[in-house]
Amino acid sequence: MKMQNSITDVREIKVGHYTDSEAATGCTVILCEEGCSAGVDIRGSASATRHIDPLQSTSLTTKAHAILLSGGSAFGMDAAGGVMRYLEEHDYGFDTGVAKVPTVPAAIIFDLHIGSSKVRPGIEEGYKACLAASGGPVAEGCVGAGTGATVGNILGTDRMVKSGLGTAGQMIGNVTIGVIIVVNAFGDIFDPATGKIIAGPRDIENGGFLDTIEIMKSLKQPLGPFFSNTVIGVVATDADLDREQTSKLAQMTQTGLAKAIRPVHTMMDGDTMFAIATGKVEAIDINLLGAVAAELAATAILRAVRQAESLASIPAIKDINPGRQD
Repeated sequence: MKMQNSITDVREIKVGHYTDSEAATGCTVILCEEGCSAGVDIRGSASATRHIDPLQSTSLTTKAHAILLSGGSAFGMDAAGGVMRYLEEHDYGFDTGVAKVPTVPAAIIFDLHIGSSKVRPGIEEGYKACLAASGGPVAEGCVGAGTGATVGNILGTDRMVKSGLGTAGQMIGNVTIGVIIVVNAFGDIFDPATGKIIAGPRDIENGGFLDTIEIMKSLKQPLGPFFSNTVIGVVATDADLDREQTSKLAQMTQTGLAKAIRPVHTMMDGDTMFAIATGKVEAIDINLLGAVAAELAATAILRAVRQAESLASIPAIKDINPGRQD
């Protein structure tokens, strides 16, 4: 099988986007229609999620049928209803005896500060994302849930940089693993290979980017509340993992955020990572799987920024530094 370097390298995983470029918002669905072992890890202190109870160790249900990533702040969680409608129409879900009820955990980013704050993904948009889903190459950048994503937010919209959605995949022996991430971080984006900042608050006067941590050091008082930051994503594998192992995989994938984002997991972030496992291949060492997932997460984060296009008056790095993205 030819690798696509995306989460859809994992067989039976499909990805679909709904994108509204004019309003600068959208949603992305990751379908595992037959049901996957699923877990979650939340590190940010400003998270917003839906239907994550089934991912807890004491829950009766053990599988998820899709994961929704959405813009629109808490309003965007409504798009999960469209995903549930699609799955029900196709006879997927937890069999209760009287109906099949799909499990669709969701997480959102805050993107109301650019584009239109009155337009948010809802049931119809979630349904359309499902209709667009496939196991083929995944569009990256300002698409789906990444449409309204930005980074370098500490000094406001005048100095933000456009970000988006990125993905990456790899095989380890017979096991395939892939990651998809929406990058709407409070912190700056660094290339782990060079240690250089590639996106952060724009230094309009001198060019390049300012360092968010250095800005924080210079502040005379603690930061006020921020609601515009979150990195959300999904790691998927075809390894046979139980719910506890998928939660561990989600936890270790979060390490990739720390490789590429500084600061990360702050009080202003809602960093949330889901993990799903189709169970089609014999599992390998969870430590190795998690370590590779972290590397892929860092790669996906860089791709989310490098593939982004300028949108809603927020410039992308390819337009700030034409020909340079280091």
